[in-house]
Amino acid sequence: FHAVASAKQKLVKAGFKEIKEREAWASICEPGGKYYLTRNASTILAFAIGKKWKPGNPVAMIGAHTDSPSLRVKPVSKKQSDGFIQIGVETYGGGLWHTWFDRDLSIAGRAMVKTAEGTYVQRLVKVDRPILRIPTLAIHLDRQETFTFNKETQLFPIAGLVAAELNRQRERGSKSDETMVDEESETTPFKPLKVLTERHHPYIIELIAEEAEVNPSDVIDFEMILYDTQNSCIGGLNEELIFSARLDNLEMSYCSTMGLINSLKSSSSLDDESSIRLISLFDHEEIGSQTAQGADSNLLPAIIRRLSVLPSASSSDSDKSYEKVEFEPDLATTYEQTLSSSFLISADMAHSVNPNYSAKYEPDHRPEMNKGTVIKINANARYATNSPGIVLLQEVASRQSVPLQLFVVRNDSSCGSTIGPMLSAAMGIRTLDLGNPQLSMHSIRETGGVYDVEYAIKLFESFFEHFSELESKICVD
Repeated sequence: FHAVASAKQKLVKAGFKEIKEREAWASICEPGGKYYLTRNASTILAFAIGKKWKPGNPVAMIGAHTDSPSLRVKPVSKKQSDGFIQIGVETYGGGLWHTWFDRDLSIAGRAMVKTAEGTYVQRLVKVDRPILRIPTLAIHLDRQETFTFNKETQLFPIAGLVAAELNRQRERGSKSDETMVDEESETTPFKPLKVLTERHHPYIIELIAEEAEVNPSDVIDFEMILYDTQNSCIGGLNEELIFSARLDNLEMSYCSTMGLINSLKSSSSLDDESSIRLISLFDHEEIGSQTAQGADSNLLPAIIRRLSVLPSASSSDSDKSYEKVEFEPDLATTYEQTLSSSFLISADMAHSVNPNYSAKYEPDHRPEMNKGTVIKINANARYATNSPGIVLLQEVASRQSVPLQLFVVRNDSSCGSTIGPMLSAAMGIRTLDLGNPQLSMHSIRETGGVYDVEYAIKLFESFFEHFSELESKICVD
């Protein structure tokens, strides 16, 4: 939610206008225009239409994802044991969960709140101080060779001491949890679910309400994840490294957004453009993408279908509308024409060689940080890259002097995947997988290269600026 809000701010500042999926776009989207939309506030899609656009022309696309492995607060999170207040959490995605122990944690996400007008709206929440911690067991009590734990019983964070919370309530003149629940049950009308203060610790609800700027009683529900309160920073002896949470895949989401924005800096950037430049930052990649806001949904195909029949500038200036042009015979296959000539870059972080585990990498394919964006290849189609795509990307990269690297996994190693193969298969669109190299993928704290961020932004900017020129020069079908 916060990643989408951040991308939205940058797009609005760059002159993009918000549109809604539920609206008709006939009188909204015009050649030369810049637009964005969101779905579930956790997926965002933005595009700019070339002034020489015609129905059936290509779309230059970059797809990334906004989510990362995390711990999510359970619907009923209220726990306490041995004098400690605890919070029930649920694992999201395939995280390196041992890295979450002994970190200064807090909560962030969205709350659905009731307004004075009786409507229900979303409010972003980020408690900006450490309130949670998952404690390890002292080595004196368990000298295990490898650190193992039960994710259901030993991954619950502590939020404080029961005695301290009782003292806080007494000092404030607050009622105990049990009293609050009993009184709410007596004074409030029937509710299908237990009240929030019965499902969660009341102080957690108070903190969420404070961040949402509403009364605790107006918080109806929420989706909160845990996050590490340690800020991202530049590290390394020569300040060449990034130490941060969620580089996978917020780095590629950021680079995609900035690449699109930078390609439109000039007021004349769309004058000779015959394509549409588009980015789509999806949610739920880490859990398979099969949700309404995931890459395996109808979102991108539906948007491309609507864009493929947009009238050209000459049509827009006349009295033509969607109602008139959509029945023209020449437009019957514009969606398929657009798909066959478009190109998708699937941008998801890649693996840098780890010097402590170099044997895990294929000897001739060991990407290094700060040496350029990595093209990801897999013979079993875990990545969607093929030779025509590599040719295109080399041409794009050469125009900005961006170095590229190649990566394949060892034959005796498993291989991850991305949104690339699923979107390529669903739409029949030419696709290439790439990403910046990083260490400690899916850890609570990851490591990337400072210069690779600039490389990726320049690469994506060049892709958008030169795709229309290059697309027709790569002849296969």
